[in-house]
Amino acid sequence: MFHTFRYLKDFIVPKRKKYLLGILTLVVVDALQLLTPQIVKSFTDSLLGEGFDPGTLWIYPVLVLVVALGVALSRYVWRILIILTSREMEYWLRNRLFEKLTALPQSYYHHQKTGDLMAHATNDLNAIRMAFGPGIIMAVDAIFLTLMTIAIMAVNLNLRLTLIALIPMPVITLVVLFFGKIIQQRFKAVQEAFSTLSDRVQESFSGIRVIKSFNQEEKDLAAFNEANFANLKSNMSLVRIYGFMHPFIGFISTLSLLVVLGLGGTLVIDGQLTLGEFVAFISYIQILTWPMMAIGFVVNVLQRGITSLKRINVILDSKSELVSQGNLSPDALDIEFKGLSFTYPGSPQPALRNISMSIPEGSSLGILGPTGCGKTTFVNLIARLFQVEPGQIFIGGRDILEYPIETVRELIGIVPQDNFLFSTSIEENIAFATGVVNKEAVLDVAEKAQIAGEIHSLPKGFATHLGEKGVNLSGGQKQRTAIARALYKNPKILVLDDSLSAVDTDTEEKILSHFKEAMKQRTAIVVSHRISTLKTLDRIMVLDEGRLMELGTHEALLEQRGMYYRIYQKQLLEETLGLKGEVSYES
Repeated sequence: MFHTFRYLKDFIVPKRKKYLLGILTLVVVDALQLLTPQIVKSFTDSLLGEGFDPGTLWIYPVLVLVVALGVALSRYVWRILIILTSREMEYWLRNRLFEKLTALPQSYYHHQKTGDLMAHATNDLNAIRMAFGPGIIMAVDAIFLTLMTIAIMAVNLNLRLTLIALIPMPVITLVVLFFGKIIQQRFKAVQEAFSTLSDRVQESFSGIRVIKSFNQEEKDLAAFNEANFANLKSNMSLVRIYGFMHPFIGFISTLSLLVVLGLGGTLVIDGQLTLGEFVAFISYIQILTWPMMAIGFVVNVLQRGITSLKRINVILDSKSELVSQGNLSPDALDIEFKGLSFTYPGSPQPALRNISMSIPEGSSLGILGPTGCGKTTFVNLIARLFQVEPGQIFIGGRDILEYPIETVRELIGIVPQDNFLFSTSIEENIAFATGVVNKEAVLDVAEKAQIAGEIHSLPKGFATHLGEKGVNLSGGQKQRTAIARALYKNPKILVLDDSLSAVDTDTEEKILSHFKEAMKQRTAIVVSHRISTLKTLDRIMVLDEGRLMELGTHEALLEQRGMYYRIYQKQLLEETLGLKGEVSYES
């Protein structure tokens, strides 16, 4: 059990004084609540006794008022100490969860759904907060009020009546133990159903343009309704069991009140119990009913919290296969590959096979090949997005694994295929690498990326806020904005991963002409399907099924009359005929 709370220890230990003081204040509140029946008992017996002085009547209301004020003040204190601390725990744990998620490698997200991760960051954290806030409060109430109330009833009132009134109480414990495990299992199913629903909604909103263009709104709605109904069923399953348990516990607690009314009334008539004691006994039974009913709530909240904490622990336990060690920085930026091979986890075929070549510092390399040949994998390994084996990639003569991951990535500016843009202004997207917007620098890189004119035509120019994933820009505009973002970073190694596919030939030529200046004094790696994009680079490598097939300059590769030559001839034919579309790489 304690192993489940291993990550929360770092928060709980520094905050233990707040929790302990809050619990102590809560105990004070409960103790003050137990005084009121005693005041009522004394008042009732004095009122019916001989020699009662009406002049002392005001004392009892004042005592009740003082107790009420003490209860109110103490409740405010424990709410600040416990509830506020539980909110701080939620904040702390959410930060730690997000930090862990951002530290995990890209491969982790290949097997995780966005809806699942969103459910962890919302519902699960809320359940943990409830367990360490209201859950603790109810648990202390249930334990302290039960023990103290029973002690007062037995010692100060009537032991026999107390023992008889408590006969139904052990049944409550059995009910709680029986339903506790069922609640935990059903709550886990609720969280999983919510994850699926969240993922369904997120995917629908992200792909709304595709859904509408294919006229699939009804099909998407049906899929949503199915996930929504599954979420309803899992919640109703939990509600049914909890809805039965809570009133059933209340019913058992009420049996004690029936016993007191019947037997207690008889004892008063027989003179074995005073009327004041009888009234106080009824008050204590009513007080005892609340913690007995609260047991069900406590079990429900704690079981939910533990279930959610276990789900969070799975993420926090996740290990990154990326190894970052040392504090070296490369003295040179020559990149060398020695027998580079890589296979994605779970894949039967390697993405790259025994590639050996080098990229001298300050030179440019083009990468050509059919879809799925390993082009993107090749550049992702340079950026340490996936783990490579030792002795396969070297920068400046040292194994890439000897450098911290942050150092390697700081050297590289990548324009990825998907051109993801954030829901913020265009200038903030371009300045993303530094987080500091230099308007002159932003304009300069935007002009080099051939996007400045189109941005100026927008109502707010560079201050225009983008929709989710840059939805209010065209594919070509997003590509060029992503190129500007990479240039703004001013990296020593610039990687363009098929990032000119959505621009026309004229714009491509203008961008490449600016790139000749931008690529000076830096290493450039350009992935493309178009030979027109690559032919001016220092060298071009041709990949096929993860293998390095050809390597050389544009002219040298044409002379070999191999795969590169065949692709070139087909692209020339397409240009001559005015054809559009992706070239065929088949022989």
